Amino acid sequence: MYDIAILWDWIAFAVRWLHVITAIAWIGSSFYFIALDLSLNRDIDGPADGEEWQVHGGGFYHIQKYLVAPEAMPEHLTWFKWESYATWLSGFAMLAVVYWVGAELYLIDPAKADLSIFQGILISAISLAVGWVIYDQLCKSPLGDQPTTLMVLLFVLLIAMSWGYNQVFTGRAALLHLGAFTATIMTANVFFIIMPNQRIVVADLKAGRTPDPKYGKIAKLRSTHNNYLTLPVIFLMLSNHYPLAFGTEYAWIIAALVFLMGVTIRHYFNSMHARKGRPNWTWAVTVILFIAIAWLSTFAGHDTYEEAEARALTPYEARFAAADGFEDAHDIVIGRCSMCHAREPVWNNMQWAPKGVFLETESDIAKYAQQIYLQAGVSHAMPPANITNIEDEDRAKLIAWYRAGS
Repeated sequence: MYDIAILWDWIAFAVRWLHVITAIAWIGSSFYFIALDLSLNRDIDGPADGEEWQVHGGGFYHIQKYLVAPEAMPEHLTWFKWESYATWLSGFAMLAVVYWVGAELYLIDPAKADLSIFQGILISAISLAVGWVIYDQLCKSPLGDQPTTLMVLLFVLLIAMSWGYNQVFTGRAALLHLGAFTATIMTANVFFIIMPNQRIVVADLKAGRTPDPKYGKIAKLRSTHNNYLTLPVIFLMLSNHYPLAFGTEYAWIIAALVFLMGVTIRHYFNSMHARKGRPNWTWAVTVILFIAIAWLSTFAGHDTYEEAEARALTPYEARFAAADGFEDAHDIVIGRCSMCHAREPVWNNMQWAPKGVFLETESDIAKYAQQIYLQAGVSHAMPPANITNIEDEDRAKLIAWYRAGS
């Protein structure tokens, strides 16, 4: 039974690998088509809305865009959809594997909200769907004809969700969920709006009807939103590896500023691709925003050592704290790990605990029992280069303690 932890960690790795691969495919095609659309030469005669000559891999490509559709339907038509679907499905699987199965460790923060595992998972799942419904209704309202106002309201919605997630989940889970919330909107745009609209156009063309250009206009609006949301989503998905991003009381403001950075960066490249010049001022704004984020990250967002010692153990923590071998494991971790994994690290001017993991109190050590088992027990990943000289005998004790608790 105890090897389930190893198997589950490899499953999480495999799902994450799949998620990264599919995300690269989706983001790559999305960025390419946005750049292509903006760079089209529209000063041409003929039925096409624009054309572009490109060179790649030793060959030349002549691309034409039709605003509605060509006169006759091509025999072969490539649809770009599975990249988006596969990215979301693999991301949802990773959310379930890491944050739902490991809810006691990664999702729920009793200091913020005393939730059961079921309640935490329910909030996690429902919030993703609710975000899409609110956003979709905004787009279908008269605001759909006011793109700038709509983008501002979307930004307000994202700030509200960022604050809300930080009230109930761990900092790590809050930023990850904000990324999943945004990614759900993006994939739902493809599934519920962009693809159905394209199918209507194709069906009209096959039936000999003149397609209504409004469907292309609506799809392009949603695609543009996806373009501006991509970079912040990548940041939020990577944030769980950087405690300076999530381990602060102002993590929700950091997330909001990241969305603004996404806008400034994409505005630069979109303007460049559209041959409207290079708005270099966007880089100055981006740097200012990044400095503000770095400054906000210095405000502590975790409990103090005294608060951690006084806090009651969760059922998960209590199980490992009561397991045979905990006293030995506690002494090993305190002696070999806590100089770095502390609220105030004392190792070589280290300022923050790696990955935001604290290993100072009994509750800390019991909370991260599985990670201690995987990182310092069955593998020698920790400490790096075995710099604190954990003996094989001590690693065996850590393994025995975790297995006893499991």
